[in-house]
Amino acid sequence: MGCTRLVYNRALAVRTEGWYEKQERIGYKETSALLTEWKRENELSFLNEVSCVPLQQELRHLQKAFANFFAGWAKYPNFKKKRNGGSVEFTKSEFKFKDGQVFLAKCSGPLPIRWSRALPKGAEPSTVTLKLAPSGKWFVSLLVEIGIETLPAVDSKADNSTGA
Repeated sequence: MGCTRLVYNRALAVRTEGWYEKQERIGYKETSALLTEWKRENELSFLNEVSCVPLQQELRHLQKAFANFFAGWAKYPNFKKKRNGGSVEFTKSEFKFKDGQVFLAKCSGPLPIRWSRALPKGAEPSTVTLKLAPSGKWFVSLLVEIGIETLPAVDSKADNSTGA
C-alpha cells in the first residue's frame, strides 16, 4: 500500500512541477518511464519487491484524475495521505484464484480472507482490490463478470392496479 502511495505522490509532484514551472503536460507514458528509473535508484530499490501492476495502476488512476480535472469534472488531484488508508488493485495477470483462495503476485501464501458471501458458481475474478480503511480494517473486493437472467416483459396496460 505504501509503495503505491509513494509512486502516486511522486508522479503527482513531477506532473505538478512540470505544469507550473514549464507549462508542459506530463502524461502516463512519461510517468511510467520515470517509475522504471525510480526502481533503479538505491533508495527506492524496494519498489522491485512488489508487483509492478499495482504501481502502474496508480499511474493510470492519476492519469484519469488529470483527465477529469482538465475536462472540468473534478478538482486538481490531491496527494495521498497514509492516515486515509488506501487501496491497491491487482489485475488478472497478478493474482491466482484457486479453490476459493486468492494468491497475489510476489506473496508467499494466500490472503487470509473471511468471506462475507460466496461467489456465484463459475465466476472467475478479473480484478482484486485490497482496501485499508482508516479504522485499520482490511477489505478485499473481487470483480467478477456473471450473466444476468432477463426478466419477462410486463404489459404495463394490463397491470394498472394502482387505481390512479
